[in-house]
Amino acid sequence: MLSNASKYAILSTLYLAEHSNEDRKISVKEIAENIDVPSPFLAKLFQQLVRGKIISSTKGPHGGFYLSEKNKNKNVLDIIDNIDGINKLNGCFLGLNECDSANPCPVHFIVVPFKNNILAKFRDKTIMEFSQEISDNGSLLALKDVSTSLEDPLK
Repeated sequence: MLSNASKYAILSTLYLAEHSNEDRKISVKEIAENIDVPSPFLAKLFQQLVRGKIISSTKGPHGGFYLSEKNKNKNVLDIIDNIDGINKLNGCFLGLNECDSANPCPVHFIVVPFKNNILAKFRDKTIMEFSQEISDNGSLLALKDVSTSLEDPLK
């Protein structure tokens, strides 16, 4: 349902929510290394996220990326809309061009309730609320965290 670009944008924005503020800005390189995402691709995504006012940036020797208080009140659906557009989420699960209640694909009525639930969660929670859940639940923000924990279950 989500493109890699949207997935990376969500992960990196949540990373910023966890690790940055207006006094501590983070470079694309640091974020890319920590969430295991290609740095050049992430840099292009960040340009788009800054233009969309999802994240903030400052240039110069002490520059980098961060979330302002206003950014933290955006929601995950804002990120997806900025990167892919909402139509990406509203599209047919099987990829058919025409799929709706009047012309359903074979799984339309199975998928729609789940899709609506996901859209509601992405729309109704702010980036800061998702960030707080990550802190509270110990959720992972990178695939490399998964591989590390699989290598040594005691870590």
